[in-house]
Amino acid sequence: MATEYQAEIDSLRKTFQQISAVTNPEQLKASIAQLTEESSAPDLWDDPEKAQAVTSKLSHAQSELDKVTKMDERIEDLSALLEMAQEEGESDPEMAQELYADLDGELAACSKDLSELQIRTLLSGKYDERDAVVTIRSGAGGVDAADFAQMLQRMYLRWAERSGYGAKVLDTHYAEEAGIKATTFEVHAPYAYGTLSVEAGTHRLVRISPFDNQGRRQTSFAAVEVIPLIEQTEHIDIPDADIRIDVFRSSGPGGQSVNTTDSAVRITHLPTGLVVSMQDEKSQIQNRAAAMRVLQSRLLLMKQEEEAKEKKELAGDVKASWGDQMRSYVLQPYQMVKDLRTGFEAGSPDAVFDGDIDGFIDAGIRWRATGEKAEKGD
Repeated sequence: MATEYQAEIDSLRKTFQQISAVTNPEQLKASIAQLTEESSAPDLWDDPEKAQAVTSKLSHAQSELDKVTKMDERIEDLSALLEMAQEEGESDPEMAQELYADLDGELAACSKDLSELQIRTLLSGKYDERDAVVTIRSGAGGVDAADFAQMLQRMYLRWAERSGYGAKVLDTHYAEEAGIKATTFEVHAPYAYGTLSVEAGTHRLVRISPFDNQGRRQTSFAAVEVIPLIEQTEHIDIPDADIRIDVFRSSGPGGQSVNTTDSAVRITHLPTGLVVSMQDEKSQIQNRAAAMRVLQSRLLLMKQEEEAKEKKELAGDVKASWGDQMRSYVLQPYQMVKDLRTGFEAGSPDAVFDGDIDGFIDAGIRWRATGEKAEKGD
């Protein structure tokens, strides 16, 4: 018996060591020290948005370090508990039995928490740690599809609320009879995009339609799109090494500065090849400043176009119709929510629509990272 318990503890310790290597507690401590210093700056709240980002990152880093530290302690406690049970087994079998029962409970709880901790280590994509922007669109199914889209919106907002995450609805287009045609909202939390991106795809609802006076079963669809919140680029810094500045004499009709001094300026942005010339101002300093403003605007536009293209690629092409659904919500003739990719399922659609979707999300993250199918849910 003791050998079996020891093997379980060793297995948990090995998994924890793998998680710890990815989480890197020492790096977390350094990050916490830096963020703590930033959060204590007297002018921090001069920029509320930046201040909230700093405090959120600090809270997340502290929480992650706390989870890793406590898990290490819990695994050590398991070894101590096993040792006590073995010692009591010789002198007090009844006490040893109680200790083994405690050990069973702690092993199960520790294994569950370790599994949840492991999920975070699978979020290593370029944008996984960003906030998420979720868009839901009703698809085939008429008014039932519009109602379904609104049910999904509530499901994700309730999930965010239950998880303690901030959420903000940006836009909602209501359907004529009931429900919504489309909605977009942000979820603000560390790794919100990495977590919610597995929810992207076509969702399918099967139920007796409340909008059909003949009580017929209706199948409807809604598309969920998830993209990372990419920070708006408001200013472009241009290093001096990235530009070449040429001066020349202004040409054309004008006053005393034309054709007499090298007041015109041509700036070439070497990385992109963009060229901006300016000669309308009277002095070289004024022309240079004007040319830099134009160059910054053009570079800003290029960057925004790249970000828009990248967002579109991340969102993918999600169709809300037959043939490409990733999850089914069946209310009639039986009750079941099943993810068709991972195999994870739950028997209480009401709980799922009330935001209880952590099991589906965790299974989706594992499936995306390893191709591993999930065990059945509740």
